[in-house]
Amino acid sequence: MFGIQEARAALFPALFLFLLFISHYISFGLSRYDFLFAAAVAIQIIMVLFKLETLDEAKTIVLFHIIGLILEIYKTSPAIGSWSYPEPGFLKIAGVPLFSGFMYAAVGSYIAHAWKVMQLRLERYPSYTLSILVCALIYVNFFTNHFFYDIRLFLFAAIFALFYKTNVHFTVRKKEYRMPLVISFVLIAFFIWLAENIGTFYGAWQYPSQIHAWSAVSLQKITSWFLLVIICFIIVSYLKHYKSAHETKPLDLKS
Repeated sequence: MFGIQEARAALFPALFLFLLFISHYISFGLSRYDFLFAAAVAIQIIMVLFKLETLDEAKTIVLFHIIGLILEIYKTSPAIGSWSYPEPGFLKIAGVPLFSGFMYAAVGSYIAHAWKVMQLRLERYPSYTLSILVCALIYVNFFTNHFFYDIRLFLFAAIFALFYKTNVHFTVRKKEYRMPLVISFVLIAFFIWLAENIGTFYGAWQYPSQIHAWSAVSLQKITSWFLLVIICFIIVSYLKHYKSAHETKPLDLKS
């Protein structure tokens, strides 16, 4: 049952990963990057039409797409060059294919759907003001760490101070379990790192160390994905909080 629930929550990320794989071998009459964007949009429309995703969840996907695309444009700029997209495509902004934003949207999609499917409940969640401040600092540091001091260690300390008491409760077969929230962040980041290795292996994008021959993505990238997961989680949790606060029923972090 847990595996089925995870599969439901990870439906869009799994389909997107499959697209990265199949588009490496099969041409669909479009450039690979344009096909990936069109296919990702089509999947989102189908999920909404078949009520696999609510309109609010789809809006959240769009938000994460924008957040991710802005970061991609900066990180792939000639002055930074953290990674690159070697293949041609028409649907690009500043050389960044539009499909790339869906990689971040996939993370947000998983968290939003897991919240609903597993009936997530947060115990001893910190102040929303503080968590949003940390979220903003993490995002800003992704930009400033190239020309200013990288405050990643400070952010890790702040995250631990904020969330070390927080547990996430989830339901499987009507039985509730709990896990330290920080552990869930680490686990999600690890699986994203695995997915990133698949994406780079099939040439969807590449790091400088992979230009001449593929090699595994550095384990250090897990720390970046860990921070990104926290951004996504805080945004989703705040949107849940905001929606609940503006409904007539009492506040409840469950979907």
